[in-house]
Amino acid sequence: MSTSSVPRSGPAAQDGPGRRPAARRPWHDTPDGLLRALVLFVAVRLAGVAVMVAMNHLTHRPLVKSLAHSWDSDWYLHIATHGYGTRIWIMPSGAVQTDWAFFPLYPGLIRAVLTALPLTPGQAALLVAWTAAVVAAWGIYVIGHHLYGRGVATALVALWATLPHSVVLSVAYTESVFSALAAWSLYCVLKGRWLWAGALAALAGLSRPSGFAVAAAVTAAGLHEAIRQRGRVRPGVWVAMILGPLGWIGYVLWVGEQTGDLLRGYFNVQDAWTSRFDFGVESLRFLRALFLHGGRFVYPTALVIVVISVLLFCLLCLDRAPLPLVVFAGVLILLVLGASGSFSSKPRFLLPAFPLLIPCARALVRAWRARPAQALLVGGTLTAVSLLYGAYLTTVAHAPL
Repeated sequence: MSTSSVPRSGPAAQDGPGRRPAARRPWHDTPDGLLRALVLFVAVRLAGVAVMVAMNHLTHRPLVKSLAHSWDSDWYLHIATHGYGTRIWIMPSGAVQTDWAFFPLYPGLIRAVLTALPLTPGQAALLVAWTAAVVAAWGIYVIGHHLYGRGVATALVALWATLPHSVVLSVAYTESVFSALAAWSLYCVLKGRWLWAGALAALAGLSRPSGFAVAAAVTAAGLHEAIRQRGRVRPGVWVAMILGPLGWIGYVLWVGEQTGDLLRGYFNVQDAWTSRFDFGVESLRFLRALFLHGGRFVYPTALVIVVISVLLFCLLCLDRAPLPLVVFAGVLILLVLGASGSFSSKPRFLLPAFPLLIPCARALVRAWRARPAQALLVGGTLTAVSLLYGAYLTTVAHAPL
């Protein structure tokens, strides 16, 4: 692993973790082919929504239920309109689930949109999620282009759009916001824009429980740079490492203060949702029951996706991908493998781990150059499977998304 995995030339080569970057905002970078990649991404996701519309019509299910009011979406909408501490859910086991389990950035953005525009909460939530999904695809593209060029960048965006659980990018969930912040923070690290990297990492930490994965990546890259430069790095590197975890730590401590247990309060809240890091004990128990007694289609599918993700992480390491990308993906993999909770949701937790797709994107580009017809067939098949499976998840499966 390295902070830069391939030689670069031209403008991109002038910036790096150890060089002073150009004084401009990260989103001002517009590499060639970006618009085409974003159009492709939007087309795939709109096709996914169209398939959902058709599936909802066939099953006589309200479309708004699938898009804006599925599972966690209702909690986000409630927080956006009523604030925290206003909703609880008592489980049959007696566990009391509260809205403090949900991080504040996404409902805060929904509330901001409601203040500015005459929309319903569901419409505002979808506007935020869909906009963030496009911003995330933009960030993923510029990372791919910076490291490997236009072809791999386009393939990377296309693969991310066609993941089995990419339907989550089209519903009122927080993965779109988290992915956008993660992608741009990691890009800023690769370009040596440390203050932006730290600020975006802090926001990512406010978006969802796994948000600290971005701060871990920024910190790892900063420490690597400090060691490489024997401590003689710009102050922005140290500031980024301090800023990065502040969002996640701040919310965890705030929940602790609300519950009366500063250090354990947030984790007690998560326990009520059967969400804890138990080093995979609960997941192993579930898998044992799945192999012995079987289960609905979503569960073996989720297992296959998790196993493939682990294999892709190994390929990412062998490919000598940049250190922050490896750390970010590795932390998300670790959380999925070691945390309890609904097994059907684990592929969703891996959706932001776009660096896992880099080996596949590079292989797809090589296949396109050698056998374009076969590569096009593979891409079309992946898209069809993704759209159908996404509609199945949101309409038929009735399993936690």
